[in-house]
Amino acid sequence: MDPHPDLTSGVIRGIGWLYLLLCAMNVFWTARAIKLHVSIGEAAAWAVYSAMLAMIGFAHVTGGAEPNHFLIRMPLFFKTIVDAGAKPEVYFTLSIALFAAVVWLREQLVKPTVAWLILNGMVLFLTLSMSDYDFRQIVGKPDNVPIVSMLFIVAFFTWLYFKRAVDNDQRIAAGRPLFEQEDNDKVLVWPDLVYTEMICMVIVTAVLVVWGIVLQAPLEEPASSVRTPNPSKAPWYFLGLQEMLVYYDPWMAGVVLPSMILVGLMALPYIDFNKKGNGYYTFNQRKFSILTFMFGFLPLWIGLIILGTFLRGPNWNFFGIYELWDSHKLVVLNNVNLSEYFWGWLGKPLPVAAAGSGAGEQMLMILYREWLGLVLVLGYLLVLPMVMAMTIFRSFFMRMGFIRYMVFANLVLFMACLPIKMILRWTINLKYIVAIPEWFFNI
Repeated sequence: MDPHPDLTSGVIRGIGWLYLLLCAMNVFWTARAIKLHVSIGEAAAWAVYSAMLAMIGFAHVTGGAEPNHFLIRMPLFFKTIVDAGAKPEVYFTLSIALFAAVVWLREQLVKPTVAWLILNGMVLFLTLSMSDYDFRQIVGKPDNVPIVSMLFIVAFFTWLYFKRAVDNDQRIAAGRPLFEQEDNDKVLVWPDLVYTEMICMVIVTAVLVVWGIVLQAPLEEPASSVRTPNPSKAPWYFLGLQEMLVYYDPWMAGVVLPSMILVGLMALPYIDFNKKGNGYYTFNQRKFSILTFMFGFLPLWIGLIILGTFLRGPNWNFFGIYELWDSHKLVVLNNVNLSEYFWGWLGKPLPVAAAGSGAGEQMLMILYREWLGLVLVLGYLLVLPMVMAMTIFRSFFMRMGFIRYMVFANLVLFMACLPIKMILRWTINLKYIVAIPEWFFNI
């Protein structure tokens, strides 16, 4: 008997309820289409689709077929393709491409029918993937269930922002009042707002109670120094930081970069010179600000949380979402420092101070060994901002002034240093640009 079957009778019935839930959602959408007097063909298409989901759902719930012979499951060739692409460079490239596509096609994506089709695709993908045992072990873990729901919530609110922003941009172009300025009737805190908040509080409390009953608390055995979890993961909200530790030393990934995030958020009101877009949704009037924030939040933060949750397995190796988490999987990596690349390219060994030399001579030899990395880092933080001020950010420099511009430029460069280091690690196995373990200083 297979100890890890893809499908069992209970799993099939559970998947059936997901299909029936999706069917109920599309019955509502069909009724909405009829109420809005859309074309008969479109309403009929949604009705037929809902009926197909109902039949598939009942076929699962009734459980007439043997699990081993059940045909409705994720195709093997698709799982093979997805697992073959489970590499960090592929994942990061696809996440950037998805982010660019969302921004570029925002006017089409905000249309209700298009958004509903995407939601159906996401739910169908999740439902079909639940027919794989290894996928269920990742997604069904009580720790990971809220992260799955978070993905849908983030997608919804991103869509909602673009919907409001596109609508306002079209209104501005047509000379019409903004969405926020129409029907702008004021309501009283009591009873309107207080009642609404109370209802939300009751609903959230009920959801948390049901959640606590249905899902077992993800508690493990008492901590032991002789038996540590593999993989040992931080809470989901720190998984981005844990992933950053792969590419930077703890002082950089755990102190400097998070501090720059906090300082940057506090500095935003003081370095922002664009007076437009305050109090209403817009994209066209604040393109750079919105793209910078969304790039840092979606691909670089949410993307790292997804990566750390679903793709990082035992020994912090990469695994496909349909791949068994084998703790014996070995990935041979030979990460090399920039100084080792440089002196090796010159055909010379790394410079080392002579035995018994003084502290000053040792310090000079260390700086000589790492001079290229130090020059690159200083050029990146001091010279590159001025180059950008004379080229792509010339208008920013003129409007901000020197101090505000340097703060802005260094915040942007600190954000960019993460994907740059990730790409260098994945492509040429670069470990550190500056490697001075004698001073515990590595970049």
